[in-house]
Amino acid sequence: MNSRTFLISLLIISTLSVSAQQKKSAAAVQSTAVSRPKLMVGIVVDQMRWDYLYRFYERYGSGGFKRMLNEGFSVENTYINYLPSVTAVGHATVYTGSVPAIHGMAGNDFIEQSTGRIVYCVEDTTVSTVGSGTVVAGKMSPRNLLTTTMTDELRLATNFRSKVIAVASKDRGSIIPGGHTANAGYWYDEDTGNWVTSTYYMNTLPAWVSNFNAQKYHEKYLKQDWNTLYPINTYIQSTKDDATRYEGKFAGTASPTFPVKTSEMSDRWANLITATPYGSSLTLDLAKAAVENEQLGADAITDFLAISVSSPDYIGHQFGPNSIEVEDTYLRLDRDLATFFSYLDTKVGKGNYTVFLTADHAAQQNANFMIDNKIQAGYFLTSNIQRQLNTLLENDFKVKAAVRSLSNYQVSLNYQAIEAGKASVADVKKIIIEFLQKQQGVAFAVDAEQAQTVNIPSEYRERVINGYNRDRSGVIQIILKPAWYSGTGGTGATHGTLNPGDTRIPFVLMGWGIKHGKTNNPYNMTDIAPTITGLLRIQEPNGNIGKAVSEAYK
Repeated sequence: MNSRTFLISLLIISTLSVSAQQKKSAAAVQSTAVSRPKLMVGIVVDQMRWDYLYRFYERYGSGGFKRMLNEGFSVENTYINYLPSVTAVGHATVYTGSVPAIHGMAGNDFIEQSTGRIVYCVEDTTVSTVGSGTVVAGKMSPRNLLTTTMTDELRLATNFRSKVIAVASKDRGSIIPGGHTANAGYWYDEDTGNWVTSTYYMNTLPAWVSNFNAQKYHEKYLKQDWNTLYPINTYIQSTKDDATRYEGKFAGTASPTFPVKTSEMSDRWANLITATPYGSSLTLDLAKAAVENEQLGADAITDFLAISVSSPDYIGHQFGPNSIEVEDTYLRLDRDLATFFSYLDTKVGKGNYTVFLTADHAAQQNANFMIDNKIQAGYFLTSNIQRQLNTLLENDFKVKAAVRSLSNYQVSLNYQAIEAGKASVADVKKIIIEFLQKQQGVAFAVDAEQAQTVNIPSEYRERVINGYNRDRSGVIQIILKPAWYSGTGGTGATHGTLNPGDTRIPFVLMGWGIKHGKTNNPYNMTDIAPTITGLLRIQEPNGNIGKAVSEAYK
């Protein structure tokens, strides 16, 4: 072998050696990479009672709720562990593992106690609407949320390489789950029919969202009318479909019955869709478009898609749990979920994504319905009680309008008026509590600052303490008797109390890292976030007080 041949041979051997070493190093990196799903999907169904998983089980198809139950893991006894049980608080608690006392979302609206100003949970006057000419629609951001979310923690853990996209027809249902660091949050503008965002996230809508808006899908859906998915006489609630004492009708219709001729209501199509099951379909359509156009789950870095399905809440408020409308809503949502999961199977790959489904709160039965069926129930006349309280306090202390509000079942005081009248806050609270405890439907009235020592059931005490935020909550918590709620004898259903109808929610997981099964052990809504962050092997949110449902992990 001459020197030239020797040198060439040596070069080839060296090159092969370096190449082999590089491949070995790459394999070593790959083998030591943290194992995570490509895509995490969170689905919050607004106003979904836990029992809807089973009430309509026989009518569900195989690919939606049944698939989650039969392939995934169900936490059968998951409860809201704070007051009030409303949308903003629920979304915040699901995604932070925390409670109003810490995360600061004390209601959909809450009162800034130092000033008396009413604050909408995601309002932000420093930002502007993107994607619509409706000025107020986009003046929203997560700045009122005081803690991180699991979506924030994923972004932090991957040095912001993970994408987080949030979608919901309600602004708060998108903004809060997306957290402070989301790449985008989109919500529905009922004035224009457009999906919008705010300058908190971006200055211009992505082309794919603009193109989606241009398709006017809301109009295409509503031109089909809303009729039952199956023959109406096969529905559980079919015999009470015309119960106007319990169900609210659509404006311009004679009764709350099917079919609903949405095709003839074109003057209000933009806002009508959220009050029909088509609102859920539209939301999941946008979610699929987000996966496609944002390439969610397309690489090894975990992305997060946060979805809130808001239409069941509007429908539940109008018709109540025992209605064909609600039954049909969940049968249709089941079909939409099956389509969505099938899409993820194809796009991301079955076994490459994890999905969890829960609710922000549930709903009580209509009080009239309960009364007519010989069950104790009733309405708490909030406005009348507030007027009576202010008259009593003015007579006793010469202080006008001492009570600002009874919203969220909490008494918010006018501290400036009380101070100006030289009254004692302690004396005012004492009179209010004594008065409230004599009112029909009231089980307890609790000074939230003294809740730890009040003689009430420990479960109630914990929820009062968890729900009280000194800066944003009323100082006296009103706890009503079971099946009582604030109202004037109307139709439909509501929520906000600690009744299990309001506070027992589904929590089902499916996909990567999740075994098949269920647990009947008691868990709280605060346990959802640490379960997901534990699965992703990232830090829990910085206000978390929950614990992971470790039984769900493979």
